[in-house]
Amino acid sequence: MTRKYFGTDGVRGKVGDFPITPDFVMKLGWAAGQVLTKRGTKKVLIGKDTRISGYMLEAALEAGLSAAGLKATLLGPMPTPAVAYLTRTFRAEAGIVISASHNPYYDNGIKFFSADGTKLPDEVELAIEAELDQEIKCVDSALLGKAVRVDDAAGRYIEFCKSTFPSHMSLDGLKIVVDCGHGATYHIAPSVFRELGAEVIAIGCTPDGLNINEGVGSTAPQALVAKVLESGADLGIAFDGDGDRLMMVDHTGYLIDGDEILYIIARDALRNGKLKGGVVGTLMANMGLELALQTLGIPFARAKVGDRYVLEMMEEKGWRIGGENSGHVICLDQTTTGDGIVAGLQVLAAMRAAELPLSKLRSGMSKFPQVLLNVRFAEGGDPLAARSVQDEVAKVEQELAGRGRVLLRKSGTEPLIRVMVEGEHEEQVRAMAERIVEQVKSAI
Repeated sequence: MTRKYFGTDGVRGKVGDFPITPDFVMKLGWAAGQVLTKRGTKKVLIGKDTRISGYMLEAALEAGLSAAGLKATLLGPMPTPAVAYLTRTFRAEAGIVISASHNPYYDNGIKFFSADGTKLPDEVELAIEAELDQEIKCVDSALLGKAVRVDDAAGRYIEFCKSTFPSHMSLDGLKIVVDCGHGATYHIAPSVFRELGAEVIAIGCTPDGLNINEGVGSTAPQALVAKVLESGADLGIAFDGDGDRLMMVDHTGYLIDGDEILYIIARDALRNGKLKGGVVGTLMANMGLELALQTLGIPFARAKVGDRYVLEMMEEKGWRIGGENSGHVICLDQTTTGDGIVAGLQVLAAMRAAELPLSKLRSGMSKFPQVLLNVRFAEGGDPLAARSVQDEVAKVEQELAGRGRVLLRKSGTEPLIRVMVEGEHEEQVRAMAERIVEQVKSAI
């Protein structure tokens, strides 16, 4: 069955436009309350990032859950992976995150975690969608849910993050720039690294409801690069708006993406005998990652783009490490979902174990030049089906002769066509990508 409202990462859109409206989100809370009640605790956790619309949508969810007879437990601004963790520790029925991740402040979204702290499977999302087609029926007044606020949520999550770093190690002597993108990690990430012993220079930690992801964070890492070079830091770490993605920068200003982070974590797990199986990447993963892991004898598999699909393949294979080049890294031996802070700590643990700077630790993997271009299109059309587009892709693939890849796909969160071309020579790859983009634009 086709999902009507849920995309690859919950329900998302521009605030004020359907479905991100107060009335729909209230009904979404009620519908979820009809489906996600298995433990009997009647408790649902709600966390949010720092967008101004989070207040409105939080209140709407609270009303919907209350009408269904569930108690809304409000965490305040909290990273997405923190909500997953706290949902498990509070034995809640579910966790809800109000966030549009790396998108601008005027977008927002609602995503759900199961009682086990995992993304909802398709069949559960379909069940919620079925309830959305029904009329809201409010429980009796005596059965209405209450709303409570958790005051120590940040402290609980900080302690959890620290517990994923080896107890015999510390970050003493390291100067780290931490960029929180004015997002949900602003009051958490600096404390985690500081309490483990690092000297922390924090940027992107003054959210005002409108500046999330604006010129800072993992989607705009230039600010992090500049601060690392200016301050003479050993490295930098940047998170996206909801804290489930990260990018890193070494002391030379070199940007380290999710593929390289996966490589570092997997190689360290192999070294200490903790690697279970292989690594799951996506169709967007750089060919250099695949070849570098192959050299180490580590199996590699590609899932569809989207952390839910990476996680599904990891569980299917029984592997523990996976992620996307965008910096969404999942370490299943530590937690149940992508977690930027936890992934960063695993890289720092590998640095400490190898007694090497980050610039040396990333050696061993050479990335192929990869050009990604976006083309905006109107909802409903499918320019990828055009013969002119398909013919141009076939020409490019023939020219690459097996030493590169072409990938065209629709974004799961925005009305964009993503055109990716990968090969050995950057100028050639860029020219090829632009040729395909021109055909896509002509087909729109």
